[in-house]
Amino acid sequence: MDRVVTNPHAFDFKEGEVLLFDKPKGWTSFDLVRKVRYLIKEKKVGHAGTLDPLASGLMILCTGKKTKAISVIQDAPKQYIATYRFGSTTPSFDLETTPVDFKDTSGLTADIIADAMQKFLGKTSQLPPVYSAIKVDGKRAYESARKGIALELKHREIEITSYDLIEFRAPDVALVKVNCSKGTYIRTLAHDLGQALGTGAYMEGLVRTAIGNYLLADAWEIEKFAGLMNKEVTK
Repeated sequence: MDRVVTNPHAFDFKEGEVLLFDKPKGWTSFDLVRKVRYLIKEKKVGHAGTLDPLASGLMILCTGKKTKAISVIQDAPKQYIATYRFGSTTPSFDLETTPVDFKDTSGLTADIIADAMQKFLGKTSQLPPVYSAIKVDGKRAYESARKGIALELKHREIEITSYDLIEFRAPDVALVKVNCSKGTYIRTLAHDLGQALGTGAYMEGLVRTAIGNYLLADAWEIEKFAGLMNKEVTK
């Protein structure tokens, strides 16, 4: 693990720092990168993996010479806490789009959900959502999806090392914890679980809690980091 710095004079952003942040919900990943560039007055800042605007949690930013470590950090396994809502689906598999295809969830129980989740363990192939940042013909998939343009995405190999039901709030909400390989879409996991159960499902909330050995518990809130830099936060 890299050092935790509380004294702004101890930072050396050009030589390189690995900075852990808790990305606020509603911010894009680039919003956070742009803000940190402004706060530290250093142009060479890169992130080790994006988060969707509707998600929050751990994002790792590298500065200066430490940007060389980005590819290594990106390859590390990830951990997420997600909220699933059963009984409908959305085109984006999350709340970016409106729920449709409503179904009854009165038969769902914690045991039924937990049993179905175990079928997703191990190495498998996953179809990314059309509302994703994957490039198709040079364009981000979500750009075409928002225009109603049909896309054909390819399955990708992922690995789910653990998939646990934390809580089931009957009749239609589940809190789950996922440990997985890079490139895994948790909202696709939600959608696929809903299909397996016959109820439909989408991801209602997502927090990334770990990237390899880096933990959300050790991350900066952007407001506190800005205060350390004697600046104010505006998105």
